Amino acid sequence: MSDTVKLDPSSTRAITTGGKFEASAARTRKRLSRPWATVASIVIAVLWTIPTLGLFISSFRPRDDINTTGWWTIFADPQFTLENYVEVLQSGTTQLTILQSFVNSIAITIPATLIPLMIAAMAAYAFAWIDFKGRNALFVFVFALQIVPIQMALVPLLTSFSRGINLFGVQVTESIDASQGYAQVWIAHTMFALPLAIYLLHNFMSEIPSEIIEAARVDGASRGQIFFRVVLPLTMPAIASVAIFQFLWVWNDLLVALVFADGPAAPITKVLAEITGRGEGWYLLTAGAFVSIIIPLIVFFALQRYFVRGLLAGSTKG
Repeated sequence: MSDTVKLDPSSTRAITTGGKFEASAARTRKRLSRPWATVASIVIAVLWTIPTLGLFISSFRPRDDINTTGWWTIFADPQFTLENYVEVLQSGTTQLTILQSFVNSIAITIPATLIPLMIAAMAAYAFAWIDFKGRNALFVFVFALQIVPIQMALVPLLTSFSRGINLFGVQVTESIDASQGYAQVWIAHTMFALPLAIYLLHNFMSEIPSEIIEAARVDGASRGQIFFRVVLPLTMPAIASVAIFQFLWVWNDLLVALVFADGPAAPITKVLAEITGRGEGWYLLTAGAFVSIIIPLIVFFALQRYFVRGLLAGSTKG
């Protein structure tokens, strides 16, 4: 009676992220710890932080001071107020308040991140480990879709939505209520995210040693079991990295929101743009920017550990 070898995701992770990954990570840390790299990092960090610091200080300054003097004058004449934040939180459009649009952004961003990730993970697995006719040509076609500007797809999508698309029994037409507006934005963001997500996840999955996949097949695992029990656990760093980028892209998006998210489905980026008008209320952006940045900061710091691992995982070759 032969013994059956069971694959443990933790053990396979040790195989793929063992000595080779540690050696590559050590080389990366050594390069980044050199004096010139440290100086360059500090300079970049300072140049990146100064505008953010100025915007943060301006968000607490009175409206007249923002319009007449620079943020650095706060050190000579310190005056702080919370009026900008109060005004932003109380403002809105005729249909939405800023807090309602904040909830809309969450309702739009979470599905628009999870849906393309699920589809991209399965497609990347198929391209990496399932041999089918025309696989390479189809992958090149998917990769080439990244160069197609989003603007080229807006008119066909609007035409499709205007004619009506039945999505899980829900008729998606021009925006009538929030749920239909959400569906339109989910579809649009999913379509625009898939080419890059498939490409990135495919590159990560293709680096998994073939011995692990073959061992799972010998043990009688189906393609679905290999995907869910072997490939997915090993690909979590890359999935988390793609999730962060997709979440931030959707949360900060304005173009797709202007086209598809009308009325009660408008996200916070669109409402902030309408509040500021043509520049008359631009001072409110100082407070509005930090109100809208709360959720992205939480997501980034929650997934930061996986994000760093995902970035270093691409350096395991060589």
